[in-house]
Amino acid sequence: MKTRFALVVALMAFALPACRRAETPAPAPTPTPVATPVTPTPTTTPAAAPAGPGGALRDPSSATEKAPDRFRVRFETTKGPFVVEVTRAWAPRGADRFSNLVKAGYYDDVAFFRVISGFMVQFGIHGDPRVSAAWREARIPDDPATQSNTRGMVTYATAGPGTRTTQMFINFKDNSFLDSQGFAPFGRVVEGMAVVDSLHAGYGEGAPRGMGPDQGRAQAEGNAYLRGSFPKLDFVKTARLAKP
Repeated sequence: MKTRFALVVALMAFALPACRRAETPAPAPTPTPVATPVTPTPTTTPAAAPAGPGGALRDPSSATEKAPDRFRVRFETTKGPFVVEVTRAWAPRGADRFSNLVKAGYYDDVAFFRVISGFMVQFGIHGDPRVSAAWREARIPDDPATQSNTRGMVTYATAGPGTRTTQMFINFKDNSFLDSQGFAPFGRVVEGMAVVDSLHAGYGEGAPRGMGPDQGRAQAEGNAYLRGSFPKLDFVKTARLAKP
């Protein structure tokens, strides 16, 4: 179990050694769930924040509203819908960040780029490299783990202390061994877990440990790389606040 975690941890600049450099079981800021290994800085230059509601996509400093005590988000995906219910008291900082990201439309057209059967599914790298670059250093302080990483719980990927940004993962099973490693669940899947289970897992662990997407390239090249090199990946179509 710990060996598998180390492979996963190398994830999320935007998740465990492997996870923490890239953002593993959830994402890691400089990594690319769990956030995965640290990802290289994109070569593209972030564009100025656009005017209007979408401005928060490229201006993290404007996405700081406090989240409701409890709220739901409905994900429409290429495999069907699922709903995540967030309880702010579980992880206030994480809940606030998630609420703001959803309001900004951040998760629309975002890939489930790291799907490891029997462990977790990770997502949260934006399809537009300019947006990924804007959020790369928009880290939030850690929340203590008040809940356990059991099946269906949703948690940020991380590359180490104080590195949570936008990547997160959904636990496929009881991964409570992550609790003591700084992975603090902030929500859980309350509808559609069968959809989550069905997300394409054929690519497995990400590069260089596996045949899946390289987080660094995903950050720097966006969906052009993911769709071009991994055509079977599933995607979030939209993520919207829903009625309780």
